[in-house]
Amino acid sequence: MFTLLLMYVAFGIISILIALPLLLGMVKPNPIYGFRVRATLQNEAVWYAVNRFFAQRLLMVGVAHSIAAVILYRIPGIGVDAYSLSVLSVFVVAFSVAMVQSFKYLKSIR
Repeated sequence: MFTLLLMYVAFGIISILIALPLLLGMVKPNPIYGFRVRATLQNEAVWYAVNRFFAQRLLMVGVAHSIAAVILYRIPGIGVDAYSLSVLSVFVVAFSVAMVQSFKYLKSIR
């Protein structure tokens, strides 16, 4: 189970690292990396605003995922299945909230 802990923490760190260039406005509109929907790809100002907003949330998702992985790992007697599903649930809920908030933000600035 320690291997899972390392993998989940690494995944959280990767999410944080993916968010940083978007947060800093270092990624130009492109079809590969970022919050890529028609509205963001058609308007550079919208691209930077929405990607910065999304990156803030993705950063929080990565932090929450890593923290959840560590906290849940420390629960005495937790099985591998329960651990894996719990960490996955934290990610799915946090990422879903980030996506919904980002789409609402996109709608509000258009």
